[in-house]
Amino acid sequence: MKIILDGMGGDNAPEAIVEGAVNAVKENSEIEISLVGNEGLLTSEVEKAGYTGDRISVTGAEEVITNDEAPVKAVRSKKDSSLVKGLRMVKEGEGDVFLSAGSTGALLAGGLLILGRVKGIDRPTLAAVYPVIGKQPSLLTDTGANAECKPNNLLEFGIMGSIYMEKVIGRANPTVGLVNNGTEEGKGTTLTKAAYEMLSRSHLNFIGNVEAREVPDGACDVIVTDGFTGNAIIKLTEGMGLMVLREMKRRFTATAKAKMGAMLLKDQLMGIKKEFNYAEYGGAPILGVKGGLLKMHGSSDALAVKQTILKAVPYVEQRVVETIENSVLEIEEILVSEQ
Repeated sequence: MKIILDGMGGDNAPEAIVEGAVNAVKENSEIEISLVGNEGLLTSEVEKAGYTGDRISVTGAEEVITNDEAPVKAVRSKKDSSLVKGLRMVKEGEGDVFLSAGSTGALLAGGLLILGRVKGIDRPTLAAVYPVIGKQPSLLTDTGANAECKPNNLLEFGIMGSIYMEKVIGRANPTVGLVNNGTEEGKGTTLTKAAYEMLSRSHLNFIGNVEAREVPDGACDVIVTDGFTGNAIIKLTEGMGLMVLREMKRRFTATAKAKMGAMLLKDQLMGIKKEFNYAEYGGAPILGVKGGLLKMHGSSDALAVKQTILKAVPYVEQRVVETIENSVLEIEEILVSEQ
């Protein structure tokens, strides 16, 4: 399996990207990685990491797309950027999947412009694994690709998210919930009411509406919402989690008397921190494009890079893109019944 990795994307590139790649090939002997970016820098980092094998190669690309550039314009004008070149390599069959910690907007735009949309899917979605303390994680979709949605988009997100959860995460018959301001069937906006009807008629294991307060407790396996709401949920959760962990540490170390308690709770706190750490779960898939595509957090460290590479393996092996293509017929049937 050939994984194409953006060597220049993200806050910690290229050091963390290369370190993560080296760690991944050590852990999985079946993968090959092509690092895309400044050839001199990436080759030097591979050497610094002490890797001497033949399963990591470097493909030169002289340009970098930054977060402050207009995504579509950057993708169209910077054809020799690591992001664009990596996507083209997947498009041309030189790799099975592309991973990047670079600009989310550029990656979404590039996925649509270069790889193209799966026929029958109206809007691709950016899904993200949502940590749940003490339980298995959920999948939140959409988390920012589509701020405004139509009911059929939420249906698509539910179907694609279920496929990813089952094929990659290994959750059989995952439950699906729709984020709403109440659990009753008649609650919500025109959008959520119509989406509820569509999801109810699908083959999905749809459990109905879930309130935002239920999401952190693992209310369902696949959490469906529009990109504006999903982005707010995931950022609020991340901020609250960091604040709580920071405050717990401060209180337990504030006095000498409490230090012994802090020592006793250290393992538990570290366990919670690990469960809440996005780096443990790998990147966020962009589902609905005609090619494997995973977005890593912009501040990804070597662990996050490695975990994303390892998650890309079942993504490819379980043929997630092809399964989504085969699900389009059901979406069309539900939409026809609405007319």
